[in-house]
Amino acid sequence: MLLFDQTSIDIVSIHQVGNKYNGEDLSISKHPLATSSNEMDTMLKKYFLQGFATPEFYQFTSSNEDASLNPLNQFVSDVFTGNGNFHTNSVHIAKHLYESSRHPMIKAGDLLVVYFSKVRANNELCDAIGIFKSETKNPFLKIQIEQGNAEILCDKGIQLDKPDKACLILNQNENDGFKMVLFDKTNKGEEATFFKEMFLNVRHIKDEFMQTKSFLQMTQAYISQQITEEFEVNKTEQIDLLNRSIDYFKTHDNFVQTEFEQDVLMDENIVQSFQKFNKNYAEAHDLEIVNAFDISLAAVKKQSRVFKSILKLDRNFHIYIHGNKDLIEHGVEKDGRKFYKIYYEQES
Repeated sequence: MLLFDQTSIDIVSIHQVGNKYNGEDLSISKHPLATSSNEMDTMLKKYFLQGFATPEFYQFTSSNEDASLNPLNQFVSDVFTGNGNFHTNSVHIAKHLYESSRHPMIKAGDLLVVYFSKVRANNELCDAIGIFKSETKNPFLKIQIEQGNAEILCDKGIQLDKPDKACLILNQNENDGFKMVLFDKTNKGEEATFFKEMFLNVRHIKDEFMQTKSFLQMTQAYISQQITEEFEVNKTEQIDLLNRSIDYFKTHDNFVQTEFEQDVLMDENIVQSFQKFNKNYAEAHDLEIVNAFDISLAAVKKQSRVFKSILKLDRNFHIYIHGNKDLIEHGVEKDGRKFYKIYYEQES
């Protein structure tokens, strides 16, 4: 868990990074940002940090999984250990981003490298380095009156919701490639992977968040896609399995796969099919199969959004099923029309 109630901004360096593939320039500033006002600090702190709500942690890696060979790992290490000047290393980061921007769809933007003090991560205070890229400029109007004359000016600037791409590197786990959180608004195409894979070059930390998230993703894929290929399972039974799966994680502190299979899947044939699918899924996604782990409530909350409990009937009805599947029956009329019969006690 990350908390920023005591966090302060110490240094901000800003550069402009174009797309090298498209022949755009890299513009480097000579000095860090001048000291700003308290009001500006408050706005910048919100802009920089409000997007880091989910504790999904990553660490630096490299092609042979040696974090020390990742240039960004070396840049931030030099700053944290005091062996390198912050602004100089922010220039190194900007140049590395520029060299990584080799896809024609990668947008140019403003790069802000920030040094933070007193970030609370898992109840431990530490310093952090933030790398933020803002690619989107939004139009705005500014009204001013001088000597009785009114004027409306139109310009473009950064909207203070959150940056397009961001990474917060904590001064923790240095020997393992540091510990960090990140987000990227880009969600499709090759350009969506460049920030995390080509520029940062990071991998998930194998903690309870990743283990919970990965198992729930695998389970959702099995129930939604695979189970109907092997068994006669109707839509309400699928939804019931999804509900029981997420309920198991919501009501337990620890995951034990044999217990999950017994309580949720129940049928021995489905259990064997599930185990085979789990093995193939892990190999395809380069995951380690873990049969027992602590459950992350944050991961459960995030993944529960994709555990759809909605029965869609043509374009006329959506039925939300949250509990006992025995209260809903499926049938077919003599004329071929399909129907569901629903039992209930109270209407609200």
